[in-house]
Amino acid sequence: MIPDPRELARLRWRCRRGMLENDLILSRFLNAEAESLSAADVLALEKLLDLPDNQLWDILAGRAPAPDPNAEALVSRLRLA
Repeated sequence: MIPDPRELARLRWRCRRGMLENDLILSRFLNAEAESLSAADVLALEKLLDLPDNQLWDILAGRAPAPDPNAEALVSRLRLA
């Protein structure tokens, strides 16, 4: 599923973080995977984007599990970005 261009623009804006590491991972992920995101992926990503930067970084760095077990597949894809 290709997200609506407005929704994709909103996601890109939300992926701009105060922590450079998060910003780089999230922007690379969207550049590579935006067209293949499912509705479930978008929901999982939005939940991750609700987290504070340090907590999100711990998840992306593999130091903490995703708060939602359904987001683990997305987190694995994010780590590869």
